[in-house]
Amino acid sequence: MDREEIKKALLKKALGYESDEIVEEYTADENGKPVLCKRKITKKSNPPDLNALRFLIEESHLSDDEISKMTDKQLLAEKERLLKLLKEKEKENENGDL
Repeated sequence: MDREEIKKALLKKALGYESDEIVEEYTADENGKPVLCKRKITKKSNPPDLNALRFLIEESHLSDDEISKMTDKQLLAEKERLLKLLKEKEKENENGDL
């Protein structure tokens, strides 16, 4: 996995995503071979991952010292700024504007 793939995966995890969950049931035919009899596909919502977001914040332009001096209000503003940036990057990735 190269660096760009890791960044995309981290971005996806930090923002949350939907995935398909597939459940299949099989029965045996007269020869004992499995035959698909039921298949259920459901959308699964995977919420944003706070650890991924925390990692992105730590890797941002701010040093540890700058972050520790920020007020709660400033931290929330920085979080919102980063989330907005992540959403913009996700849209770029969806549109193929890497």
